[in-house]
Amino acid sequence: MFKHYRFRNYDIKLVIMILALSIIGIIAIGSAKESLQSKQLFGVIAGFILMIVISFFDYSWVLKFYWLMYIFNIGLLLIVRIAGDEGGGAERWLEIGSFRFQPSELSKILLILFFAQFIMKYKEKLNSFKIIISCIVLVAIPWALIFMQPDLSTSLVLLVVFCVILFVGGLSYKIIFGVLAVAIPIAIIFLNLIMQPDQEILEDYQRNRILAFIDPEEYAMEEAYQQNNSVIAIGSGQLIGKGYKNNEISSVKNGNYILEPQTDFIFAVIGEEFGFQGSCIVVGLMILVGIECLSVAMKAKDIAGTIIGAGMGTLIVVQSFFNIGVATFLLPNTGLPLPFISYGLTSLWSLYIGMGFVLNVRLQCKTSQ
Repeated sequence: MFKHYRFRNYDIKLVIMILALSIIGIIAIGSAKESLQSKQLFGVIAGFILMIVISFFDYSWVLKFYWLMYIFNIGLLLIVRIAGDEGGGAERWLEIGSFRFQPSELSKILLILFFAQFIMKYKEKLNSFKIIISCIVLVAIPWALIFMQPDLSTSLVLLVVFCVILFVGGLSYKIIFGVLAVAIPIAIIFLNLIMQPDQEILEDYQRNRILAFIDPEEYAMEEAYQQNNSVIAIGSGQLIGKGYKNNEISSVKNGNYILEPQTDFIFAVIGEEFGFQGSCIVVGLMILVGIECLSVAMKAKDIAGTIIGAGMGTLIVVQSFFNIGVATFLLPNTGLPLPFISYGLTSLWSLYIGMGFVLNVRLQCKTSQ
């Protein structure tokens, strides 16, 4: 369960970058919605302690319980399906006393850990038809439960992470190219189908978000409203921003032109108040965290460690890309939090748990033997 580690092998760089992002999040939330700042501060302190504690647990020992993780994950998602709390037209939350918990956030971490052990166990047979189908079925069950909440954005991120996991796990290039040859036409057909007025694949609000991205002028006062205002906010920050908690009348944030700026559009607050330089710091830190996770993956002692590092690095970078892409109107509105920055204790603690395992992988890297 525990091993004797050398402190010099601890990834202090990664810890500092995660802490820097978390502090930026606390500051930005204080401006977006000051009443939530103390909660986020508590979340960061508790999550940071949790990450450090987990980093000293031998991940190889923890992964022995990979089937329990999978069953626990499915159980939580089923409870959401049966007795979930609704908000914004979706059932994604569970009420535990006064605490609101979103299982799909934890699901991403649990699936990375599950497949880390599953693929390592069957690494010699990964390219066999039986194991590939097994992997697809095993990811399809939680994916479907998340998609039906409905949570299209999280289900898309999950698919990307799953593909990266299979790739670093050793999936043959021939199979990868074969799947792409089939997947790309299917994706085109899917996009064509969801554009039809009578389609039943997506919820109306999801389809409208895609249409708003394609034709923002048509939906300027509806689905595209927040994204248009987000772009205005970021652009108005110019190089150095309008200043923290400024009281300018022209401020998009102060005028309440963005609903819930502490979550999906926290990047707009950062862009408006800290300008291009503040935005670049956030983007740079996200990329560096992703690169550091991939560096850990490359040095891992086994395939399981490689998958944990690569999976978490992919999750951070892809989710950041989606969130910032929405805030800058490069992507349709998806509703994903910005890692370590957006308000939300479930997302924050889930990421801290995942990064705790990455830190343990680093402690046991080949160069650390």
